[in-house]
Amino acid sequence: MARSAALFVYVADPMCSWCYGFAPELQALRERFPLVPLHVVTGGLRAFNTQRMDAQQKDFLRHHWDEVGRRSGQPFSYALLERDDFVYDTEPACRAVVAVREHDARLALPMLHAVQRAFYAGGLDVTRGEVLADVYGELCAREVTDFDPTAFHAAWSSEEMRQATRRDFETVHDWGIRGFPTLIAVRDEQAHLIAPGYLRAADLIERAAAVFDAPP
Repeated sequence: MARSAALFVYVADPMCSWCYGFAPELQALRERFPLVPLHVVTGGLRAFNTQRMDAQQKDFLRHHWDEVGRRSGQPFSYALLERDDFVYDTEPACRAVVAVREHDARLALPMLHAVQRAFYAGGLDVTRGEVLADVYGELCAREVTDFDPTAFHAAWSSEEMRQATRRDFETVHDWGIRGFPTLIAVRDEQAHLIAPGYLRAADLIERAAAVFDAPP
C-alpha cells in the first residue's frame, strides 16, 4: 500500500455489480476530497472461474443486477446472460486494472469504471484481452498518457501482470476483506473502515470527514 498522511484505499472488482453501483457514490466522495489520493486494489471476486454459467446462475444474476440497478440508478445490459458460453472469470478484468495502475496509477480508478461500464452497461465480454484493449483505448482518447493500447495489451498479457494481480488477491485475503466494495481511509498510517459494502455518498463523506477532521 502506498504511504500517505491521508489516503483512500478502494478494494473492488470490475465485475462486481455492487462495485459498479457504488461508482457514482465514490465519485461524489472524490469530488468532496479531491486532494486525498486513492489507491485501487483488485479483489478477485470470481477469479479463475472456469465454469460456464447455467440457467440458475443467470437467474440469480438477473435478480441481483435488478436490485443493484434499482438502488443505484446504474444501467444494466443483460446481453451476456443470453449467451451459453460465457465464463464469469473476473481475473482478466482485474488484471487490466492492475496493468494500468502499475504504469499510471492515476488512471487505475478511471480504468476500473470504464471496464464496469463496458461490462454492465455495454454487455461486452471483458474477459477478453482485445475487448479490454478497446476499453483502454477509449479511455486513452480522454486522458493524456504515454501508455498506449498496444503497450497495455502487451502488459496485460505478461506473466508479470498475472503475478501482480495475484498479489492483489493475496493482499485482500490477508487483510480479511471478503466483500466488495470496501473503502478504507488511512490517516497517519492508521486504517479506518469507511464502507464495508455499498453506501450512499452522504454517508461516505460523513465518515471520511470524521477520519480527516474535515467538515462534512
